[in-house]
Amino acid sequence: MKLFFASDIHGSFASAEKMIAAFEQSGAEHLILLGDILNHGPRNPLPEGYDPIKVSELLNRYGDRITAVRGNCDSEVDQMLLEFPIMADYNLVLLPTGQRLFLTHGHLYNANKHPRLRAGDVIVSGHTHIPVAEAQDELFVFNPGSVAIPRNGLPASYGLLDGNQLSVISFDSEVLVQTQI
Repeated sequence: MKLFFASDIHGSFASAEKMIAAFEQSGAEHLILLGDILNHGPRNPLPEGYDPIKVSELLNRYGDRITAVRGNCDSEVDQMLLEFPIMADYNLVLLPTGQRLFLTHGHLYNANKHPRLRAGDVIVSGHTHIPVAEAQDELFVFNPGSVAIPRNGLPASYGLLDGNQLSVISFDSEVLVQTQI
């Protein structure tokens, strides 16, 4: 199973186009969006190519392949533009290995605050805009960074789960971090 992860698009059509191109090229079956899809939020600058309506139109074409969770900048108004659900605070994906991916944005649940998980499960979140792929105690923590507004001088990025390898990759194809689960 190959999964593609993206977070923090923040309404950037230019970034959404890059993300969809990388998703298509990756061969992943599903696109997992970890929140902050259409709205830039009051603390962020307007991202390049800010056009939430165009972003929603682009993403709606992939709605049957998208699993999404709500970010702190997502609202019911955003949901009105999207043809796939985004209002859940978390979602779970069961892997063929029996491990679970706990999908969340990161503002309510994260590596430090989450429901009880089993050893080997993976907390997958965005929110910080900083890539992470590592073991922490008995769990794995994975953050694909930000598609539109990366932080700490890092490049815009996305994530892939290919078999048992989690990777965060820049749009220039550089592997930023990775781990085996």
